[in-house]
Amino acid sequence: MTDFLTALGLLLVIEGVVYAAFPSLVKRMASEALSAPDKSLRIGGLVAAFAGLGIVWFLRS
Repeated sequence: MTDFLTALGLLLVIEGVVYAAFPSLVKRMASEALSAPDKSLRIGGLVAAFAGLGIVWFLRS
């Protein structure tokens, strides 16, 4: 559970830095995401999830 909370905290730090440093980029990316097809967003999400899982698996083994 500690690892999960640490990862969640790190995610919030990274996201917070991106929002603080590049607010206009975040707005532009959000508007582009609204116009993107659901299938593209779903595939991108799955690729990111599996990449993250692979990184964690690699680092933990």
